Amino acid sequence: MRVLIVGASGQLGRAFQELLTRKGIEHFPLGRAELDITNLSQVREVVRGIRPTHIVNCAAYTDVDKAEEDWRRAYAVNGLGVRNLALGAREVKAELVHFSSDYVFSGRKASPYTIFDPPDPINRYGESKLLGERFVELAEKWYLIRTSWVFGKGERNFPRKVLLWAKTKEVLRFATDEVSAPTYTRDLAEAALLLMEQQAFGLYHVTNTPASRFEWASYILRRIGWTGKIEEGKQEDFPSPARRPKFSVLDNFGLWETVGVELPTWQEATERFLREEGFL
Repeated sequence: MRVLIVGASGQLGRAFQELLTRKGIEHFPLGRAELDITNLSQVREVVRGIRPTHIVNCAAYTDVDKAEEDWRRAYAVNGLGVRNLALGAREVKAELVHFSSDYVFSGRKASPYTIFDPPDPINRYGESKLLGERFVELAEKWYLIRTSWVFGKGERNFPRKVLLWAKTKEVLRFATDEVSAPTYTRDLAEAALLLMEQQAFGLYHVTNTPASRFEWASYILRRIGWTGKIEEGKQEDFPSPARRPKFSVLDNFGLWETVGVELPTWQEATERFLREEGFL
C-alpha cells in the first residue's frame, strides 16, 4: 500500500497516521495547508506526483450550524472535494476511501438505518455529505463509510466539550431524545483498513454502539469524578440554526459479514479515549 491521507490533521486523519505508522504502511499525510481538495487542478497535481494506491479522505466541513448559511463552502468541501479526489483516484487507478455521516438521514425512522435505507437529510450539512456520496462512484474502486458522532485526538468533539463545560459549571443538561452512536476514530480507522486490505469495495456503516447525548455525557462525567448535577433535557431545549436528527443510529450490517469484526461498545471506546488522552 501507498496511502495518501487527505485531511491528515483532523481527528480521523491523526488516527490513520498512527495506525499506518504502527503497521509499517507507507503513507503521505496532507493537511488543508498542503492540499485544498476543492481545487481540482491541485488535487490532480498532487495525486499524479504521489501516485498512491489508496486515497483516504478524512477532510470535511463539519460545522453543522454554520453550514446553514455557508452552504456553498460546505457543498464545495463535502461535495466537490470528493468529486475531485474521485477523479484523481480514477486517473492513477487508486482506491478511494471516503467517510460520510448519519446526518444524510432525517432521524424520523424508529429503528437503526441500514445501507439499504434511502437518505433524506434535514439540514445543509447532511445535504453536503449526500452530495459527496453521489460523487464517490466516479472513482472506479471505492469504499463509502458512513459513521456518526466521531471523537478522537483533537479539540472538536463532544467528549472534549463535556470535559470543558465540567470545569466551569455545576449543573449540566443533555438531551435524552437525541440518539446516535459515538464512534472512536481508532476503531473507525482500523475497520476501514480491514476493508482496504480485503479490497471489499462498497457502502458500509461503521460505528460503536448506540447512546443518547445524556447517556454519553453522564458516563464521561461519572468517570472523571465530577461532583456537579446532570439533568435530563430534550433536543428542543437546545435550539440551533440547523435541525438535527433525533434518532440517527446506523446499523453496521455488512461489516461483520465482510471482515468478521464488530466494533467495541461506546462505553469501552470512551474509556479508552479518556485513558489515552490522560483524563483518567
